[in-house]
Amino acid sequence: MKAYKKPAGYRLAILSILLLIIGSGCSLTRGISKNQTLVRKITIKGIDEQFEEAALNYVDKEQQPNNKLNLQFYYWFSNHGKRNIGEAPTLLDSNLVEYSRFQMEKFIQNRGYLKAKVTDSVIIKKQRAEIVFTTVEGPMFHIRKLVDSIPDKNIANLYHANRNSMSHIQPGGRFDMDSLAHDRDELYLLMKRNGYFDFYRQYVNFTYDSTFNSSVVDIKMMIDNPAGKTEHPAYKINNTLITISASNGKTTGKADTLQVDSQFRYVDFSHRFKPRVVIDYTFQKKGQLYNIDKQTLTTTRLSELNVFRNVPNPTYEKLGDSTHRLNTKIDIIPLKHYSDRVEGEFLFANGRYGYNVGNTFTNRNLFNQAAILQLKLNWSILFDNGTNTTNSDNIQNQELRMGANLIYPRIISPFSFPLLGKFGVPHTTFSTNYSLFYQKGLVTRQSFVNSISYDFYETARKLHTITPINIEFSRGVIDPAAMDSLLAYNRQAYINLIGRTVFTTGSQYTFQYNAIELNSYDNFLYFRGSLDVGGNFLSLLSNTFNTPRDDSGQRKFLGYTFSQYAKAEGDIRFYRTLGGEKQLIFRINPGIGVPYGNSNQLIFEKNFYGGGANDMRAWLPRTLGPGNFDRAAYYGTDVTGRARYKYLDQFGEIKLVANAEYRYKLINNFFGAKLKGGVFVDAGNVWRLGKKAESPNGEFRFDNLLQSTAIGIGTGLRFDLSFFVFRLDMAFKFKDPQFSGSDQWVLIKHADELFKSGNFKEAYLKANATGVDSKGNIVGDSYNFMQLNFGIGLPF
Repeated sequence: MKAYKKPAGYRLAILSILLLIIGSGCSLTRGISKNQTLVRKITIKGIDEQFEEAALNYVDKEQQPNNKLNLQFYYWFSNHGKRNIGEAPTLLDSNLVEYSRFQMEKFIQNRGYLKAKVTDSVIIKKQRAEIVFTTVEGPMFHIRKLVDSIPDKNIANLYHANRNSMSHIQPGGRFDMDSLAHDRDELYLLMKRNGYFDFYRQYVNFTYDSTFNSSVVDIKMMIDNPAGKTEHPAYKINNTLITISASNGKTTGKADTLQVDSQFRYVDFSHRFKPRVVIDYTFQKKGQLYNIDKQTLTTTRLSELNVFRNVPNPTYEKLGDSTHRLNTKIDIIPLKHYSDRVEGEFLFANGRYGYNVGNTFTNRNLFNQAAILQLKLNWSILFDNGTNTTNSDNIQNQELRMGANLIYPRIISPFSFPLLGKFGVPHTTFSTNYSLFYQKGLVTRQSFVNSISYDFYETARKLHTITPINIEFSRGVIDPAAMDSLLAYNRQAYINLIGRTVFTTGSQYTFQYNAIELNSYDNFLYFRGSLDVGGNFLSLLSNTFNTPRDDSGQRKFLGYTFSQYAKAEGDIRFYRTLGGEKQLIFRINPGIGVPYGNSNQLIFEKNFYGGGANDMRAWLPRTLGPGNFDRAAYYGTDVTGRARYKYLDQFGEIKLVANAEYRYKLINNFFGAKLKGGVFVDAGNVWRLGKKAESPNGEFRFDNLLQSTAIGIGTGLRFDLSFFVFRLDMAFKFKDPQFSGSDQWVLIKHADELFKSGNFKEAYLKANATGVDSKGNIVGDSYNFMQLNFGIGLPF
């Protein structure tokens, strides 16, 4: 059994605040005078269902009913509108109702119901108004015939060659104004992609005739020539001037100036960048037709280099002759060369507390090639439960992490690769990381990881990450007293897991699909899959040269045993929009790691762990499972063993987690942020591959899958500040697999003990005792139904 202390009063206070926000029922009309009426409901009748939701958008914003929480926060905190918090009450205004009726009628007519009429009425009860819009649509008009008039033969040929693939106007289809606007925009882009730099939307016009008795429309599309000309000129790219200012935006003083080739002239006032940094991602080349897509692509890719502060769209100047050529000018402001960011947080969880301090130094333009060097240093320390001092004797654990990443915005390889920049900037990352971890009375672990990775986009939706070389070295030194105790408990496998010196090399591959959609409210599927294989090359070498074995029969290489394994993990998500900013997400996260060959178990870092703010949120990180593992039963009456190994990580070679989350907007303006809510269900666990003495009932079995699956439920708040999201989630254990049978449904059977002690919690504390205090009271793990998670960013 696993659970940890958290003050009940603290949990109850936060729960009360959340319930107050979510379920506030104060009077909605208390802030308006008696002669005013609050708009509380909009009803639309008689309209085609497919247009009903869109029609609501044509009701004037000042007549849209308030969100209850937005209105309550206005009453509570805005000081009668002096502070910009929440929403002022929406008051009934007959002029705005009439304006809304007219806009809605026009909207429905533009959807093809040219004879539609809309009327309005208002129902008032207790200063609350319902506005009813009633529609009589009449017949739907369809397109009978489409003709065009394009005097420029080149444009006519271009249009006819692309019409079927881009047009929404089709004979027999429904007539609506959105289709006309769509075709106008598509024609504009078609021209801009084929050299017509001077082409404007105003050249495209539509006329339609609906004077027939059979509810049909004839459409004529016209593309006019420029005034006084017989055709539209098509332009080609000529010379390109690239100017990089100093980081303060100034272009004064002496600049590095270079005529790179017949197209590019390079002027750098910052003296920091080699020409190829910009030229490689300037996609419009001399002699090519002007193309607006390549103009946008140039701006996007240069921005993605993360070394420039401002990259406006290239500007163009026509040559004074009749050759229809364009000179291009690109003006760029770089970011500061160096930056240094210090981060820190105070940690408080389950009665333990500590500090986490980090520093990241960034050089944004190493070797003048837009290569980014990041040096990271982080130190975290956690103190014992119940102590009020912070000296070294009370340290529970601490970790020092150091790392360096060198990121090039291109593929660096002995082999020749194309730029691969059409859909995103490719990267080559050289990474080295060192970690030193100490856990009081148990182990000191060191790990050293070096890798080279490549990432590139196959399409805008498909991202590949390949790590051909990943070298890992880890070593653990177990406290002698802990070693004796672990041997007494027959935990040799755990000794090998945390205490062995292991060296391995491997390769990794990750594929992501649709990451570009993650911040949208569209319906889409997201997938991320990874494969990690290690030790095969070392196995080949050790077998070839017949290297020696250790006492357990494992081959050594360069004097160290090496790990051989294969690990795969997937992350599949289904995003569904429910209108507005409401969203439903389903996620499945399976994984499996298999040791083989020279290894009979995965190394510590390659195992799966359950719990945490982005996983099974009702459990703390690394405390769930494996399977039906029961900590109380495992230690029995051995209070000393339970106290010594209270914080051992629970791990497994198999992981399966499923999440469902409903997200919605609560308040538009909450102290400068959007306040959003979430309701979620998490289900899953980690399991061992086969039966293990140190993890009884922790093995994966299909016939025991449901019985060994944990379930958590919860709700949370998300504070959306646009540039990041701050999150508070409150999760409850609903089904806990450490128990058996119907006793697993802890929230149903023991809901009365959610925030107070009772027979269940007292029995749990007794079964998980780690000793007694000076007054003779039992000390140990009390059962914690609720877990609070603070985080930055959404969980998935």
